[in-house]
Amino acid sequence: MLEAKGIHKVYYNGNKQLEVLKGVNLSIAKGKFVAIVGPSGAGKSTLLHILGGLDTPTQGEVIFEQKDIYGLSDAQLSKIRNERIGFVFQFYHLLSEFTVWENVSMPALVSYELRVTSYELRKRALEILENVGLNQRLTHFPSQLSGGEQQRVAIARALINKPGLLLCDEPTGNLDSKNSDEIIALVKKINLENQMSVVLVTHNAELAKTAQVVYHLRDGVLVN
Repeated sequence: MLEAKGIHKVYYNGNKQLEVLKGVNLSIAKGKFVAIVGPSGAGKSTLLHILGGLDTPTQGEVIFEQKDIYGLSDAQLSKIRNERIGFVFQFYHLLSEFTVWENVSMPALVSYELRVTSYELRKRALEILENVGLNQRLTHFPSQLSGGEQQRVAIARALINKPGLLLCDEPTGNLDSKNSDEIIALVKKINLENQMSVVLVTHNAELAKTAQVVYHLRDGVLVN
């Protein structure tokens, strides 16, 4: 499903350089739920962005569904990000002028390949929103939702194209403990019911225990 080989990431500032990732290796089978734990600044988000094709490694390979994603053209990589990988971030990144249904549907609407009819898209969005407990919020705007509800919308949006991989970057960082527990339980449910591979990065070791496999990012390398 997903394999990272010898991932290095170096940032340059004039004559200075900062190596954040120092040869990270990671293999994730289909349907596995993996958590990566580490303090702020350890490079967790950088690694997640590299795994998802959002940032380029200085050195190394990322193999997703038997393709070296950094050997693909920009158009090919964009297609994979849109259709095969779902992203959930700490900040919800919902479009304030669009309703819940419109926000959730957006990744399918901008896809040139999926060719989903408006009826099929509405049906799919309704099913997903029901699964995340928001089927009564279809026509609401983000400003009318709580933080936990907004994150549920973000999760539904990540699922609309039926991806094989869900990447979660501190998805509970802006939530209280009750909503955090509910969001993690929802991610676990999605993982189990859909056999969807999940990578969760967090600084919270307690939340990470929900995963099947937990790694710690220390000094630029992953430790199991």
